[in-house]
Amino acid sequence: MHDMFSVEGKVVVVTGASRGIGAAIARGFLLRGASLLCTSRSAESMEELASLAPDRTLVMSCDLAETGAAERICTATVERFGRIDVLVNNAGTTEPATDPYREEAIWDQTLLVNLKAAFLLGGAVAKVMQRQGDGSIINIASIGALLGFPNNPSYQAAKGGLRQLSRAMARDFGSTGIRVNTICPGYIRTQMTERSYQDENTRRERTARTMLGRWGEPEDLVGACLFLGSDASSYITGIDLAVDGGWTAQGL
Repeated sequence: MHDMFSVEGKVVVVTGASRGIGAAIARGFLLRGASLLCTSRSAESMEELASLAPDRTLVMSCDLAETGAAERICTATVERFGRIDVLVNNAGTTEPATDPYREEAIWDQTLLVNLKAAFLLGGAVAKVMQRQGDGSIINIASIGALLGFPNNPSYQAAKGGLRQLSRAMARDFGSTGIRVNTICPGYIRTQMTERSYQDENTRRERTARTMLGRWGEPEDLVGACLFLGSDASSYITGIDLAVDGGWTAQGL
């Protein structure tokens, strides 16, 4: 009997796979039999990940902001594995700003990494998937794409744009069998959020905003990605899936 939730044998590209959410997602796919191309700025940072399944893993040192990065990723994946079934656009950045409405360099870099890189890679991968007649693109956004948060407009604008990009791509590529969906994580404990987590008051306030009474862990994103990458979600496209412990549904 066919297991519709299986990702065994699928070819998956995961960006930002060296740590945090990206590493957990990549590990989740690998342990369930998928073949992966994983990107990060440093190949050495993914050596442990690659050791889980050396015959099914290709790690690629890549700055997604560089011209031609998307094409290089697609070419390397197809040359090694023959196809691309799933893309997880996970790579992202957020930078503190003294004056977030005046520091143009932070705005430009945040939108370049969080939005433009996903746009370029998504478009390049879609061309491969169109030739196959199917595929799943998963864009990792944030609850910052759904709600207003203070003092970080560039990050929220980028993630809000990524969320809408998913809808645009779902509309444009759906007729060729490509599904495009967005996952919106809540507060996940990673290196990016560790400073906030270690602040007792901040941790308590953000924990209280969830229905489940805890911060998320990177592994909490794995199930959602496996679902959207598998045949179990074959009739799902253009959605936002909040993985936030109930943050966005919370009332009184």
